[in-house]
Amino acid sequence: MCSLGLKSNKSEELILQCFVALCLGVGVMAGKYTREMNEAKPSDSDGQTVEFRIAKLNQVWEKAKRMQLSPVRLAELHSDLKIQEKDEMQWKKLKAEGFDENGEKEAQLRRNFNVILAKYGMDGKRDTRPLESNSLKDHDTKEGDAFDDPRLDKLWNKAKSSGKFSNEELLSLKREFQHHKDKIHEYNILMDTISRTEEIHKNVISPLEGDAKEHVLHQKHTELKQKMKDLNQGFERLRKLSHEGFTEDSEFREPRVIELWEAAKRANLSKDELDSLKEELHHFETKVEKHTHYQEQLELSHQKLQHVEALGDKEHIKRNQEKYNTLSEKTRDMGYKMKKHLQDLSNKISRQGLQHNEL
Repeated sequence: MCSLGLKSNKSEELILQCFVALCLGVGVMAGKYTREMNEAKPSDSDGQTVEFRIAKLNQVWEKAKRMQLSPVRLAELHSDLKIQEKDEMQWKKLKAEGFDENGEKEAQLRRNFNVILAKYGMDGKRDTRPLESNSLKDHDTKEGDAFDDPRLDKLWNKAKSSGKFSNEELLSLKREFQHHKDKIHEYNILMDTISRTEEIHKNVISPLEGDAKEHVLHQKHTELKQKMKDLNQGFERLRKLSHEGFTEDSEFREPRVIELWEAAKRANLSKDELDSLKEELHHFETKVEKHTHYQEQLELSHQKLQHVEALGDKEHIKRNQEKYNTLSEKTRDMGYKMKKHLQDLSNKISRQGLQHNEL
């Protein structure tokens, strides 16, 4: 009787194990299916697979591919377009719920899109400012003419010849100078975008529409002033760094992270908030460094692919093309996640700082 009971228990256990395994299998398949559905690329009206869910972004992407931008720059554009797509999809949802009645957010999105076009030389305007700012090409920079700005060049040459910096510190300092140069470029693009908007504003006939546009222009000028303030603070920090060198207690290495940390310290946050943010910034810095590493690998992979293509070995070309495509996809994905995290951190610091100032 005991043996019968034992067999019965074993049978029940076996049935239970099979049932659990079946459930787990279905769960895994369902999870995989849901993930694939979420990650599936969108289609256009003809059913063709496209890169983005918004037509104008696909047009920009297709044009960029024809322009033969460098692989790293193309990956950067893809990340910027993904951020634009995310913001526009969020805005459409808010608009449907009755928000953004004055059109302020819509105008900001339009401005952001115009900035992307100008940044990558697709605004139909001949831009004398250098568009390529790939830090991977630092070794190609001519001596004494590194940053296309007299103040930056003078400061850099002085720091370089001061003997205060090790080779590693000079590379870190150069990244900071490069970041500041990029910020100047962004400021110039924004100023140009606002100037063109003002030209359109002059031709407005309807007084009501004119009032609405006046409000939008005021917002843009406020943003422009803030960016100029950030530039001045950034230059002052570079000047101090060039004269005094890096300190032992430097919290961060990456320019974008340093900029966020400096903004947080000016935002009148509590010690607990700063400590929490510092920890998050350390995680973000790791993400930035990982993305930079992938950019370097992508550039090297592209160079190797070009070399193999010149030799003409089809099997070799296929293997290198697959590796390059995988790296390209990974770099784009990491770039998007990094820029989204940067956007979230910037908003968080601004929001917390504003709350403290209101108190």
